[in-house]
Amino acid sequence: MADVARLAGVSSQTVSRVSNGFAGVTEDTRRQVLAAMRELGYRPNSAARALRRGEFRTLGVITFSLSTLGNIRTLEAISTSAAGHGYAVTLLPVAVPTQDEVNGAFSRLGELAVDAVIVIMEIHLLDAATVSLPPGVQVVVADSDAGDRYTVVDTDQAGGARDAVRHLLDLGHETVWHLAGPEDSFAAQRRANAWRTTLTEAGRTPPPPVRGDWSAQSGYRAGLLLADEPGCTAVFAANDQMALGLLRALHERGRRVPDDVSVVGFDDIPESASFLPPLTTVHQDFAEVGRLCVEGVLSKMREGPAGAAGPTGGAHGTTLVPTRLVIRQSTTRRRP
Repeated sequence: MADVARLAGVSSQTVSRVSNGFAGVTEDTRRQVLAAMRELGYRPNSAARALRRGEFRTLGVITFSLSTLGNIRTLEAISTSAAGHGYAVTLLPVAVPTQDEVNGAFSRLGELAVDAVIVIMEIHLLDAATVSLPPGVQVVVADSDAGDRYTVVDTDQAGGARDAVRHLLDLGHETVWHLAGPEDSFAAQRRANAWRTTLTEAGRTPPPPVRGDWSAQSGYRAGLLLADEPGCTAVFAANDQMALGLLRALHERGRRVPDDVSVVGFDDIPESASFLPPLTTVHQDFAEVGRLCVEGVLSKMREGPAGAAGPTGGAHGTTLVPTRLVIRQSTTRRRP
């Protein structure tokens, strides 16, 4: 910094203000300092700056899987939002969902010097007393039912599932079959519970759910079973990828969509409008989930341990991001 100051003919304090993006420096002086930095190959020492300020401008993200659409889209949104606030993101995937792995992930993030942590994982693994969070590091959790213990941001899974089932009932279908997600997924549980409750409240008997693993292959296997159910005229699939496999299976078994079977998915992935037929589905706002996660941890950092009430403040609780039903050509009125 002293070398840059000498070459630019300014004080070291001015160089510091330019490198940190502070105001109070004329544009001519700023250009002069930046030119000296380029000539000398100077780069600010982020580690030293972090020690001086007491923050690292880095958010840690812990997640189990990068294979599911929801996690990928949420991670993308977190990274974009963090960058907009001047923060980098350090990703730490947890290969095996065990308590030791979760402990290890938090320990490694502490060593990597992060200011806050966003967790995208099954929250029951955070319940044990053996988990120790890095001292002073604030945590926000995505996709969880643990609002009594953490600050949680989630899609309104139940509301989206209700809209999907009611749409099919309003089209005259006697009941709605469900292609469910994995049993250990909180999102799948909430969608399945809402499907069952909505049918029961409408005076309909819920058929036995058929379970998949979020993949199109599992949707195809489930679709072969559903195609053999003569009373199956409507299916709510817990995600669009399983719905894609379901569409293929119904087609191969000669069950036309939507004339014979109406299908609704969940997620509204970009490709869903190009399915054959284009898929009616529940739209999730992943960008908003990511934004609220980032704003949540930044708010907790500013407010300190006590926090404050509010949708993204330091207090425990759950913020639900609304969904909306996107109606396309995979659903129609039930034929007499």
